[in-house]
Amino acid sequence: MTDRASSAPVYIIAILVMTVAAYYAASVFAPLAVALFIMALVWPLQRTLQARVHKLVALALTLLTTIAVCVAFAWIISWAVGRVGRSVVLDSARYNFFLANTKDWLDAQGVSVAALGAEHFTVAWLFSAISRLGGHLQTTFTFWLIAITYLMLGLLEVDDIRAKMQAMSNRNASRILLEGCSVVASQYRRYLLIRTGVSLLTGSLVWLFARLVGLPFAFEWGVMAFALNYLPFIGPFFATVMPTLLAMATFDTWGEVLLVFVCLNVIQFMVGSYIEPRVAGTMLSISPTLVLFVIFFWTFMWGILGTLLAMPITVAIFAFCGLNPRSQWVVELFGKPPKPA
Repeated sequence: MTDRASSAPVYIIAILVMTVAAYYAASVFAPLAVALFIMALVWPLQRTLQARVHKLVALALTLLTTIAVCVAFAWIISWAVGRVGRSVVLDSARYNFFLANTKDWLDAQGVSVAALGAEHFTVAWLFSAISRLGGHLQTTFTFWLIAITYLMLGLLEVDDIRAKMQAMSNRNASRILLEGCSVVASQYRRYLLIRTGVSLLTGSLVWLFARLVGLPFAFEWGVMAFALNYLPFIGPFFATVMPTLLAMATFDTWGEVLLVFVCLNVIQFMVGSYIEPRVAGTMLSISPTLVLFVIFFWTFMWGILGTLLAMPITVAIFAFCGLNPRSQWVVELFGKPPKPA
């Protein structure tokens, strides 16, 4: 107990140093984190191809497949956002008229929004903000070039690194590293599979609901709901707010707008809080408070990319902590509550 108490300040200082390094060296660590995440997902494909063709040919096929999937995903999102954006821009006079009427109505109710800068809140401003968000999501060509380079080198060295781990003199560290990497890779693939299935379900329900109520661009909203669902908390928020804003300028009564807002939130809540936890099982059984904290924390650290990587990073930390007797308390404290005897 004395040794653990004396080493606690060292652990705290080490965590603080790593946090500061991750923040100020985001251009180095963020591409590495993305590469490791993708590497865990595509390694089964690389391993299968290596058994049939030369290693370099397998690597080329794996990289081409990965890039093709990422480009297709980005194109689908751009197509959906572009379709809605072009229509709103072409009909911007109508939406600006609606925003002006809303401001006048709020002023008549004694709610002064001029002091908040509402006069600058126009359709052009709104889509400029959405474009900036899209820019953050796409980041830069240099970022992805670095990430792909990490991925390429990492896939080439997987077998060598595994052999070095197996040959380590510290057998406990060797066991933790080997089992930890295997568990994390397996959980990453399961996490993405579950997230993709849940996103497809969310997008389908949003599309069906939009079709039933007559909301324009039903298919596009479904596509955006599918894509944004990969961003915990933040994604579903935008997937609910944006269709509601369109509904405010489309429908004649506030009751219809309220129906759109409430039903979209019900869809997000039912899928995210009821269906997904039951499908995910114990893998994602993490304290909701901790989930919210890590999402905000990594969003602060690395922006939208941090939002996307928050859960994978947390899953990895929990996996390694669970394999080390000295850190199992982290999983016991923040993980799934123990079942009553």
